[in-house]
Amino acid sequence: MKSGIAALMALVLSLPMAAGAQERGPVTNLPLPRFVSMKASEGNVRRGPSLTHRIDWVFKRRDMPLEITAEHGHWRRVRDRDGAGGWVHYSLLSGVRTAIVEQDMLDILAKPEPGAMVAAQLESGVIARLEECEPDWCEISAAGYDGWAPKSALWGVAADEVFE
Repeated sequence: MKSGIAALMALVLSLPMAAGAQERGPVTNLPLPRFVSMKASEGNVRRGPSLTHRIDWVFKRRDMPLEITAEHGHWRRVRDRDGAGGWVHYSLLSGVRTAIVEQDMLDILAKPEPGAMVAAQLESGVIARLEECEPDWCEISAAGYDGWAPKSALWGVAADEVFE
């Protein structure tokens, strides 16, 4: 009987997740992966989830978007847009959503539609605050300008993510 249950469990665990189902963090029960931003202007990135692990490098950009890929106690494994990452203490992170502009001289539009009036242009690498995201567009603010940008031109928001 036990071997039958074990075989059934192994089968269930090997099946892909159902459409729409998402892994949840064991500490926060929030979705994984998910995006956050750097709260601090500087944060140590460690090889493992504790102060005893070596510091591999230091993030030095406040508001930089990061993707949380794992949780362990007070530690979050994160990665940046280049895929570089490691473990940071949760106190260095914020739920405030930001994104990095990935297209040089990106037109920020007055409305979320092609051909709308251009409100501003942003250079590649600019960090913008995400105000709202629709299926294809995000409302952003950066450098005193507000407007809409194609989601595909931003890093820090999932392709299927929608929020107000």
